[in-house]
This record gives sequence, structure tokens and C-alpha cells, in this order.
Amino acid sequence: MPGTIEILMDQRSRKFLTIASVVLMLVGVLGIALPTLMAVAIFAFIGWLLVLAGIVVAYLTWQGFRWQGIAWLKPFLLMAIGLLIIFFPGAGAATVGLLLAVYFLMDGFSGVSFAWELRPQPGWGWLMFNGVLSFLLATVFLVGWPFTSLWLIGLLIGISLFIDGVTLLMVGLAAKAFA
Repeated sequence: MPGTIEILMDQRSRKFLTIASVVLMLVGVLGIALPTLMAVAIFAFIGWLLVLAGIVVAYLTWQGFRWQGIAWLKPFLLMAIGLLIIFFPGAGAATVGLLLAVYFLMDGFSGVSFAWELRPQPGWGWLMFNGVLSFLLATVFLVGWPFTSLWLIGLLIGISLFIDGVTLLMVGLAAKAFA
């Protein structure tokens, strides 16, 4: 059929997809059950990434620009913001929450668009469901923002990861095996 995409996978790819989908579902369930913990873990991860980036940039600044004071601004800001996020995760929750709402809107758009392209292939409905759910998650988040940001971030990411896992599993099951 012209204009359609056929999903073909070998046995190894199906196995990997199944394992990845189960891991996503388990992490998603953890986020749903413990949303504040999920949010704090995400903020800690982001914070440590910023601190690590600050250390790398500080090293590079030391190597080439140590006598220029303005060159130390970037590593200082990276490390300071990273430490603030690590030690005060609630302070940045509203900002991160708004960014996640934008992510869910874009995820919804891409999911619906890709599902529309795959239609009528097996599994396209799951992709459509995933995209529509992402739109709904963005709407729920924006309605309660900024007051519910911390726990809602963990909950929404948990739901999204769980549904992503289910979607991957269903697409993998619907894929045709190589001949």
C-alpha cells in the first residue's frame, strides 16, 4: 500500500524491545507509586549533570583562560545552579514543570503524527493512544501549575514512561518478523 510504513524486526530486536518496554513500565510504576521520589530523583540527576558540566568547564577554563575573570562565570553558574537544584529541588519544580508540559505537548504531537503516518498498520492505534495521552497529561499539568509541580512531575513522568513501555511492547508484538 503506497504511503504506509511496514514494521519489520528480527528476533533479537523483538527481545530487546520487549526488555526495554518492561523496564520502562517498571520505572513508570515506581513513578506513579512514589511521584515525589521520582521528581526528586530527576532533579538530583539534572543537578549532578550541571555540577559535572561545571567541573569540566572549570577545568577547561583553568587550562586556557585562568587569568580572565569572566571566563569563570559559566563554570560557577553551572555548579551553583546544579547544587541549588540538588539541595532545593522544590525551588525549580515550577520551571521544570512548565518545561515538562511543553515536552508532553510535543510528545503528543509527534505521537499522533507518527500514528497517523503508520495507519492502518498493526500497532498504530497504540501510538495514537500514547500521543493523545501525552496531550492529556500536558493539560492536567498546566491546570494545576505551579502549585502541584513537585509531585505531579514524578506522577506524569511515571505515567508517560509506563505508557511508553506498553506502546513499545504492543508495537513489538505487532511487528512482522523478517522472512
